[in-house]
Amino acid sequence: MTEETAIRRKRLLHRSRYTGMKETDLMLGRFAEQYIQKFSEEELEIYETLLKAGDPSIYAWAVGREDVPAEYDTSVMQKLKNFAIYEHDPAKQ
Repeated sequence: MTEETAIRRKRLLHRSRYTGMKETDLMLGRFAEQYIQKFSEEELEIYETLLKAGDPSIYAWAVGREDVPAEYDTSVMQKLKNFAIYEHDPAKQ
């Protein structure tokens, strides 16, 4: 892993923890802690783009309150949705 990639991962982890909405901070922070080190460069790009969508939208999509728009319906979003399901219902783990 290059230094640039390591810095990018740290930056994305920080952004995930401090989005501005407490529910999203918790969900994305935990998600990033679990997945960010495993993400490929492509997945990091997808995740960074997702974060730009804004935390109210991301939260609504992840917990199934709203349909995910096509441009954000990615493998990373699917991982986040699966993660959110388990975060909200530990019995499903």
